[in-house]
Parts: sequence; structure tokens; C-alpha cells
Amino acid sequence: MGANDQDLAATVERWLTDLESALASADTVALANLFRSDCHWRDLLALTWQIRTFSGAAAVAAALGAHAPGARASGFRLDRSRTPPRRVTRAGSDGVIESLIAFDTARGRGAGVLRLRGEDGGRRAWTLSTSLESLAGFEEAVGANRPSGEVYSRDFSGPNWLDRRNAAREYADRDPAVLVVGDGHAGLSIAARLGARGVDALVVDRGERVGDNWRKRYHALTLHNRVNVNHLPYMPFPPGWPSYVPKDKLANWLEAYAEAMEINFWTATEFAGAAWDERNGGWTVKLERAGGAARELHPRHIVMATGVSGAPNRPALAGLGDFAGTVVHSHEYAEAAAWRGRRALVIGTGNSGHDIAQDLHSNGAQVVLVQRSPTHIVGIEPSAQLPYTLYAEGPPLEDCDQIVAGTPFALVRKAHRLLTERASVIDRRLLEDLARVGFRTDSGEEGTGWQFRYLTRGGGYYFNVGCSDLIVERKIGLVQLSDIERFVAGGARLKDGRTLEAELVVLATGYKGPRHLVARLFGEQVAQRVGPVWGFDAEGAELRNMFVRTAQPGLWFIAGSFAQCRIYSRYLALQIKACETGRIPLVAA
Repeated sequence: MGANDQDLAATVERWLTDLESALASADTVALANLFRSDCHWRDLLALTWQIRTFSGAAAVAAALGAHAPGARASGFRLDRSRTPPRRVTRAGSDGVIESLIAFDTARGRGAGVLRLRGEDGGRRAWTLSTSLESLAGFEEAVGANRPSGEVYSRDFSGPNWLDRRNAAREYADRDPAVLVVGDGHAGLSIAARLGARGVDALVVDRGERVGDNWRKRYHALTLHNRVNVNHLPYMPFPPGWPSYVPKDKLANWLEAYAEAMEINFWTATEFAGAAWDERNGGWTVKLERAGGAARELHPRHIVMATGVSGAPNRPALAGLGDFAGTVVHSHEYAEAAAWRGRRALVIGTGNSGHDIAQDLHSNGAQVVLVQRSPTHIVGIEPSAQLPYTLYAEGPPLEDCDQIVAGTPFALVRKAHRLLTERASVIDRRLLEDLARVGFRTDSGEEGTGWQFRYLTRGGGYYFNVGCSDLIVERKIGLVQLSDIERFVAGGARLKDGRTLEAELVVLATGYKGPRHLVARLFGEQVAQRVGPVWGFDAEGAELRNMFVRTAQPGLWFIAGSFAQCRIYSRYLALQIKACETGRIPLVAA
């Protein structure tokens, strides 16, 4: 550690010593003096057993003073085993001292991120995060805590490892503690985390193989962000993988991951619904397995890992019922080759709409893209990758994840406005060319770009991998939905009297959201009790009902990007383990 690094470390340690002293003496005035007026404290279970953000020095001091004693938080220190303190720019502010910290609680080991700012030589906290990393007495069975394997490696007369695995996944004589619905990256991430904590979990999915939610999508699909941000818990992608992972490669990896992590899963299994038994404190779940076989299970928890989407959104389009050709929603679209030399209309200009239009065009179809509303367009390189710069700066993946989790959304919003402004400069020529051909663009909600559009709507943006250029070159047609009078047997009749001929209409019109799925599977009463899922709460501080206890006992949700699911599956698994061990109730107070 160089002299400058030592100075930064000393600054951080002085602040942590002052924090420890103020907490020990319950001095809220001293606590408030440690924080800037524009500060934020984000807690991930460590002190509140919730994922919450408090803002402003007075509010932060009051909340820390209220929650730290109950958690018996102490021993705040610089974590010298991790990336050392460094000066960074965050949300447009230069010279921020960012450091990874550690502390102890009665609940378990804690970690966090401290960011100090000061213009006059004094250093006050701009942000503080505190997260629970492990549950005391129930640490993950990884590394030094890995299972010995003696139960099957020393008893030659008993069942071997494979016998035990086959028996475990059958659930012939027991119910899982947790049923995970969905075997995509979200479902596998939480199942792996639960398994490492000794919680019996079963993953079910209607696909024939793990990974079919990627494997059966359109032929040309790849991930739109780079490989280094997309790892799964415990088992990173091989270092020689391509920057942008193809869908089939990813699907096969998910299948291998499920086997390697010893995740119990049932494929070709439909989750048909569930009812909560208040008296017994558990669920009655109806599953329909391949061949029509039915199975009833009684887990204590259900984790919905079905994504941010609910039922496909099929808007009422005038005359669509009169169209004589084929109509499919984007989730049903799979094969472009069948449409070679034929005409297609793709309705919707998000990622799916653009990708499907490009896929059809590349396979010889004549395509017109129908725009319903302004769309945020971002170049795949480098603009769309700007938010992931941290993961290429050098800190290990675990440290990057800690830094991301330790950043309150108020700062993330500010950072994304700046990134969106920067991207608009980089992509200026493309955006101007699109405007010239009549394509309507925007910069997202309040200029926050694509990521907050994803966090609020789950779509409404496109990472340009070539379709925008095809639109500019008029190789893919463009029409506004407002210019269509109605659909007719042979296509779409425009208000100017022309008809856009088509044999295929693809509805790339998004999804209705998770609440609709909850109502269908659990009933309207449960949907009302839970409330909105995804999007931000009234304060804009946290995602609604994601990764945390909901108002419906035993019902949990996980969704989002690979990084989100990797990061927050830790905290979701810790809460379920805490419920299973009696540390916390199923519903937060």
C-alpha cells in the first residue's frame, strides 16, 4: 500500500472510529455530524432486516440510532482483505473516497461501502451501506465450510452420491421448504444460494430442459451486455467466453450449472397455482407434470422467478381479428427462415421488436417496423456498456457487486442522467439519422436512459446491433401506429388509403407485468395483498416487493438482470434462512 493509499485508509478508519463512538453513546447529534446533508444510508438486512434507504443527515442519524443497538452492530473497520480505499468519481462528483468496510452484528457478519466527500478538508459520509453477508451459525457450505462427502465416500455398502442425488430430486417422501418457479438465471441463482445455506429447494419450469427459456428464443439472440457482468453465483463463466454470449451457449451453461450446483429441478412441469394455509403456515401447490401427471406439494415458501413480465400484452388493434395471415406475440416467435420472400409487420420498437425485425430481414423477409411510442435508442458499443465500467476497472467481482449494492438509487439516477447525456453525444449521428426517417426517440424517464426504463417498465429501449442502421437505410420500413387506420385481411390499411401488405404480424408489445401473473396463479385477493411488483416505491428508493418479504406470507419475488439476481439472491436466501430458523417472521412488521 502506497503513502497515498495509507492516507486514504487512515481517513476512513478515523471516520469509522467516530461512527463506533457515536453509536456506542447513542449520540444522534454526533451521528448526524458524521454525514453530509445530502447523504444516504442503504441497509440490506444488516440492521433493519429489510432493504431500505434513509436520506438526509437527520433521518440517517435517527435510523442508525434506532436500529444499530438492536442488531448489536459494532467493530466497524476497513476491510483490508478487499479492494483498498480509492478516489473515484461517482454520479459526477470527483474525489470521492470509496472504501469497503466490515463490521459485526448479533445476526452475522456484515459488510458495506463508505463514500466520503469534503471540500474543506473535512470528510463526511455521502453514502453508507450496511449489508448482512452471512447468518451466524448458518454460514454457507462453501470453501472451508464445504461438505466432506464422507456420508457416501466412506460407506461402501450405502447409497453413493448419484443414488442420493436421484432420491433428493424426486421428493417421494418429503416436501421442499422452498418451491422456485422458473429455471432461468433468477431461479437458478436463488436455488444455488439456498442450497449453500442448507435450505431444501425445488425448481420447477414448464420447459423440457433447463435453459429452454433462452434455447427456444429466436435464432440470432445474444446477450446485450458483456460477459464480465453476467456471471452466476459461485460459478463464473470460463475466461475464454465471448464478450456477448449467444443464447444457446447460455442455455447449455444454465443446464450444466443446475447439475454442477446440485440444484433439484423438475422440467416439463407446469405451476398450476397455490393456496396459502394460514393454520399450518404453508402452501398447497398444484403441479402438472409431463404426461398429465399431477402432484401436490406443501412448501413453506414460493419464490416467483418468472421475470419482470407477466402475461403477454396483446393490445386491441382495430381490425386485427380480420387479418388473414399469422399473428404471434414476440415470446412465440422463433424461426425467421419460414418467412423468406414474404412480408411482415413487427409492432413495437423495443429490443424484441428491433431484433425480430432484423432477424426477419436477414432471412430474406420484407419487414416494416411499426412504432407505437418514442423509444430510447442506445448504441451497443460503447454507449450501452457505460453503466458497467466498474466491472472492467479491476476490482474482483464480489467487490464490484458490493459497490453496486451499496449505491442508493438516488445516486444511481444521477449517474444515469450523466451517462445518458454522454451516450447521446456518442450516438448523435445515429439519432439524427433516425429522426430524419421519422423514428421518434427519447432519453428515458427524466433523462435517466435505458436502465431506469427497464426498472420501471421492463422495456421501451433498444441497444442498436444493426437494426437502427437498416431503418436509416430504409432496408427495414417504418410506420407509426397512429398512421394505421385498421388491419384488414391482407395487412394494415393506412389513413392515407394505402395498404401495407403482410402475411405475418409480430406483436412485440411487451408484457402486462408480474401482478397479472400473481392474480392468475394465486387469486386476486393475494395479488391485492401483495400490491405492485417491480417498479419503484413511492419514495423512489427501492424496487417494490422485490427480493424481500411481501405482505403475503411465504411469497417472494426475484427478477432482473444477471447481475441483479446474482447480487440480490444472497439477501433473499438470507431472509428465507432467517425465517426457517425463527430469526424473523414471514411478514415484516
